Formats: sequence, structure tokens, C-alpha cells
Amino acid sequence: MPNRDSAIEAAKKFIDQFFPSGEVAFLAGSIVRGEGTESSDLDIVIFDALADQSFRKSYLEFGWPIEAFVHSFQSYKVFFKENRDRARPSLPQMCAEGIILKDNGQAASIKNESLALLKRGPSPWKSKEVDSARYEITNLLDDLEGSNNPSEDLFIVSKLAYMIHEFILRVNGCWIGEGKWMVRALKEFDEEFALRFVQVFDEYYKAREKKQVIGFAGDVLDPYGGRLFEGYAIGKRE
Repeated sequence: MPNRDSAIEAAKKFIDQFFPSGEVAFLAGSIVRGEGTESSDLDIVIFDALADQSFRKSYLEFGWPIEAFVHSFQSYKVFFKENRDRARPSLPQMCAEGIILKDNGQAASIKNESLALLKRGPSPWKSKEVDSARYEITNLLDDLEGSNNPSEDLFIVSKLAYMIHEFILRVNGCWIGEGKWMVRALKEFDEEFALRFVQVFDEYYKAREKKQVIGFAGDVLDPYGGRLFEGYAIGKRE
């Protein structure tokens, strides 16, 4: 690891130099969770009353790659709502887990708001959203079953993995993930299910055998009505 300031020292220097008007700031991410590697960056959430809009910007300072997430004390609430609607709690997660670097007296209330949102969970799926997901997964399964092209199968299965993870978590009122966070979100929901999920897709990528993937997807859909094609409609017929 290169010679550089500690994470907290670097984060504080960064705020002082680049966001001196910031009133509340949190250091979050893998470093705070004790999962940092040589390639880890510093995720810093900054609340600045002078910010006229929210933005995200990347820096290389004090020996660290730094991601700054800048919000006003009004704009972050819009992001909280968007995060809950799409079921990816990136901002509330950072605020909830973050180390307080700067505080004008509002840090604790923002943390409490974040924790309450995480506990409440994402906006629940309605029946039309469940049916839409069943229909999309059905189409992917049909494509996979009918495919004779292993190259195309790779990308069908990749999309299926994401859709299955999203489906099982959303129908159970849980937060979803992206990339490495997919498995983490599944483990928070059900360790046994997460293990099977990983095993099924790991075996596919090792042996290119799609039977297990198709069977697993069917097992996930069955309690919610199974595959859906016939009769599925969007909007109204004139």
C-alpha cells in the first residue's frame, strides 16, 4: 500500500480543503466496515447548506481515491425517497454506517433518519410489478431454453441472475444490491438461499450446463404463480 495519510486524517483534510463550508460529513464505505483493500477508496458524504444541487465527484488526494457525495439539507431527502423507491439504499447506508467527521449538530438526526429508513425497507412491490418481473424472467428462460448459442447464453444467464436476485428480495420486502452487493443482500435475506444462488450460477459458469439455472428460476417463481406469458398485458386495449 502506498505511503499515505490514514483514512480519517485524509478525509478530514479533504473536507477542510475542498468543502470548508460543509457542516456535516460522514466517512463511509469498505474502509469503515473493516473490508478495505489496497484499491479501496474513501466514500465521503458531505452536507453543505451552500450547495445549490446534489452532486458526486471523484478525486485523487492525500494518497487516496475519494468519492465525494455532496448534498444540501433538503436535497438528501429526495435521494432518500429515490433510494427507497428503487430499493437500493446507497445514501442512507452510507449515512447510517459512516463515521462522523464534521457536525453542526444535525449528524445524529440524519443517522437516525437513515437507520429508520433502512429498517422500514424499500417501497413494496405491487401485484403489477410482481407480474412484470415474472414476465421478464419467463422471457429470459424461454430464450435460454431455446438457445443453441453458448456465447449468447452467457449474457442471458447473467441477466437472469440479476432478475432472480431482484425478484426474491423485492417480493419479500428487502433491499436489493448490485455487483458484489447482490450476494450480500441475499445473505441478509436468507443465508441458505444465498448459498444455493451462488452454487447454481457458479456451476453454470464452470460447466455451461443451464438445466440447474432453469430449475432454480422455476423454484423461485412457483410460489408467486410461476412463469407468466399468456394473458400478460400492459395498459388497456382500446
